Amino acid sequence: MSMDHAPSRTPDRVKDRPTWLISRTFARSSGLLAAGFESSGHGLRSYHYRLLAALEEWGPASQADLGRGTGIDRSDVTAALSELESRGLVERSVDPRHKRRNIVTITPAGIAQLVELDQVIDDVQERVLEPLTAAQRRQFIALMGKLLAAERESQAG
Repeated sequence: MSMDHAPSRTPDRVKDRPTWLISRTFARSSGLLAAGFESSGHGLRSYHYRLLAALEEWGPASQADLGRGTGIDRSDVTAALSELESRGLVERSVDPRHKRRNIVTITPAGIAQLVELDQVIDDVQERVLEPLTAAQRRQFIALMGKLLAAERESQAG
């Protein structure tokens, strides 16, 4: 049996499958996102950004609600919030109604950091979608949104 094949080739019966294309696109976008945060994120990561964005948009929230709303595991939320708190970007306080629950609030410094991280995210979005025209970008985003909405509906029903 000949071993004369390029390791970067994809088998024909795989290369046009949506699951393959989505997973490869995810790997590329995740790599670009990690690199963007590594070079310009001031030691923060995309999960920190999601937490800050959620707090800025939704207002004070429990750690559990933040985990559910951002798709971050509860133990990872705790660690990430500890990092954000040590930098003065969020504050945690005991919920007066539920003494065992913490309420997290974004600080003015957290809002300023979020605005800086918006630029990192914007730059990564540009790199991910660079090959597409403006119309293709809108269509791609709409189609991806539709796929996610269908998943949410199937989970709710």
